[in-house]
Amino acid sequence: MAEKPDSGTLFGMPYNFERPSVGRLLSAYWQPGKGMLVEKPFGVGYTLNLASWRSWIVLLIAAGLLFNERSASKEPEESEEEEPVEVIVDD
Repeated sequence: MAEKPDSGTLFGMPYNFERPSVGRLLSAYWQPGKGMLVEKPFGVGYTLNLASWRSWIVLLIAAGLLFNERSASKEPEESEEEEPVEVIVDD
């Protein structure tokens, strides 16, 4: 039986299942002169190129949205501050 390749493309999506090394991991996330998205060092698809200023904008927006979501969930809602109301119905 033929051995399957560890890296390549499938339907235009890159994949790489070779055992990653520290040098390959670091060089994959920092590629000056390349676009915002680069091939992942391990797995399927693309990842952010941290040498691109556009990637930092994306990370800042994502961090701001996460902060906003977490701070909004900690604030009590108005309905939680009010005491429950007892309703009596006569038949």
